[in-house]
Amino acid sequence: MKSRVKWVENVCFMAESESGHAMIMDGSPDIGGRNMGPRPMEMLLMGAGGCTSVDVIMILKKGRQDVTSCEVEISADRAGDHPKVFTTIHMHFIVRGRNLKADLVDRAIKLSAEKYCSASIMLGKTAAMTHDFEIIEEGAA
Repeated sequence: MKSRVKWVENVCFMAESESGHAMIMDGSPDIGGRNMGPRPMEMLLMGAGGCTSVDVIMILKKGRQDVTSCEVEISADRAGDHPKVFTTIHMHFIVRGRNLKADLVDRAIKLSAEKYCSASIMLGKTAAMTHDFEIIEEGAA
């Protein structure tokens, strides 16, 4: 896997993925940014959220669960001193579907966190990772 990050101006950078996608990252105004995109550390959290969500959806579908939506709300704390690594990360999953079994949702989240999600597992080397979930039942279509 490859990517390229190119300086645009001040603390603004253009990130390009090997798959051909581009995104602006920018620092906060207090360090010279113009708030034109997410901060690089926010990108790390969003990437972990995307990575684990893919796992959870795939595991639930493989388990024949009628899942229609999965969101993950992520909150994190960082160290006060450099390097300002994440010290705690909490992921709250909101899973919607029909007749979802709580034990299978719990299992999917745990499998992602402990075995499949590369991003979460890497971040877990410096941060205490916690997870919880809620299920929102949707009516039959």
